[in-house]
Amino acid sequence: MDGDPEFGRLRRMIWPIRRGELKKFLPMLLMFFFISFVYSLLRNTKDTLIVTAPGGGADLIPFLKVYGVIPVSVLFMLAYARMSNLLSRRALFYAALVPFAAFFFCFACIFPVREAVEPHWHWQGRLPPGLASLAAMARHWVFCLFYVMAELWGSVALSLLFWTFANDIVKLEESRRFYALFGLGANIALIAVKFANHLIHVLERQLIRHRPMESWTAYVLVLMAVVLLSIAAILLIYRWIDREVLTDPRFCSETEQRARNHAGSGMGFREAARFLLRSRYLLWIALLVICYGIAINLIEVTWKAHLGRLHPDPRDYQDYMANFSLATGAATLFLMLFVANNVIRVYGWTVAALATPAVLLATGIGFFGFILCEDASAPWLARFDTTPLAAAVLFGTIQNVLSKATKYSLFDPTKEMAYIPLDPESKIKGKAAIDVVGARLGKAGGALIQQGLIALYHSLRAVPGQIAVILLAVIAAWLWAGQRLGRAFGRLSRTG
Repeated sequence: MDGDPEFGRLRRMIWPIRRGELKKFLPMLLMFFFISFVYSLLRNTKDTLIVTAPGGGADLIPFLKVYGVIPVSVLFMLAYARMSNLLSRRALFYAALVPFAAFFFCFACIFPVREAVEPHWHWQGRLPPGLASLAAMARHWVFCLFYVMAELWGSVALSLLFWTFANDIVKLEESRRFYALFGLGANIALIAVKFANHLIHVLERQLIRHRPMESWTAYVLVLMAVVLLSIAAILLIYRWIDREVLTDPRFCSETEQRARNHAGSGMGFREAARFLLRSRYLLWIALLVICYGIAINLIEVTWKAHLGRLHPDPRDYQDYMANFSLATGAATLFLMLFVANNVIRVYGWTVAALATPAVLLATGIGFFGFILCEDASAPWLARFDTTPLAAAVLFGTIQNVLSKATKYSLFDPTKEMAYIPLDPESKIKGKAAIDVVGARLGKAGGALIQQGLIALYHSLRAVPGQIAVILLAVIAAWLWAGQRLGRAFGRLSRTG
């Protein structure tokens, strides 16, 4: 069968990696797995802590993104730009990742005594919606810090560190075969989160047996231990690649090895910002990232507001999010294996890049349409022994699974491919600005919109129609930017 041309063609469609490339590809795939695994655990937990906290809820998320995530992201980008001029790329990777391990270790120490270190304000509920949310941020400062660092992990470890490393050592020809399959690591990680959740429950019971404590506290402590072990695995894999792969002449010439050991380009933050503004190509990439951030934020927060009402207990909410991760991983894995790689190769970059906003448009219309008809559907849903709230959460879950599946399998690989034709300076400084600040500006844009709606209508549940109209406008801008970037990417690929 191996000699059959049709079988060989089918095998290359599903697994286009050559045997000699496995030494380079597999450890990078494993690194991406652990980074995504940590991100999935943190993402589920940060939402659980905020949505189910007393006086918290999904309405607190827009305020956290603007007044917590954005300032910290900007500070990190300033520090990263400075460190890139002083440190080797190897040292820069360690310097950016180790502080996360230190924070999550400290969080595990503080969490059991959080009630003693958090202020207790009984007048919070009597404040206007905007001030009440700000007071809740101060009241739950431990949870809010965790939320900010979990969000930053997605931008720094996943979007910035890994993809900068990949763009630096993967050639353009390899990227067409590697990048779609890198998502395998992310999606296996999403599936692994569900099984890790069962393991954490088992270890949690063992911990309670040896040291009596609240069940939720024991769960979080075990989860933080898993996160720390995963970060250690990421550092070890990076060290192995640096020593064994990047010193192999098959993958890295002596000139490239010397260049990677040197410090950054010497370009300061202000120069990097001016360079970003001068480059239409980078601005189009930034617009894609910002539009995605706004769109997914508008959809997700609305869904989480309904989910928090359906599952107010943190354990139930966390278990539901674990099932959500499993469904997202399975859907994305299917797209990765049988759709994404072939769409990029057969139909080209532009079609693959525009698939995500197209799916968001279709599913977003259905999700918000269902919410707008929630009351009218109550008698019909009663026949099936369910409620409008449960049906809205189910439909929102399907919507979020499909939108994230296309994002991971198509949007992320095509976005990262867009950096490859650029010069090294544009890759490092432009990517840092786009992935850390651009992504946060996207989510902050959605958060600011939601803050304004909360100030006017006191709750996001009261304004699904307004959010839907804004979503349509954002997706239209996204489709326009994707078409322009696709034409520019085609020109640079041919000339490069």
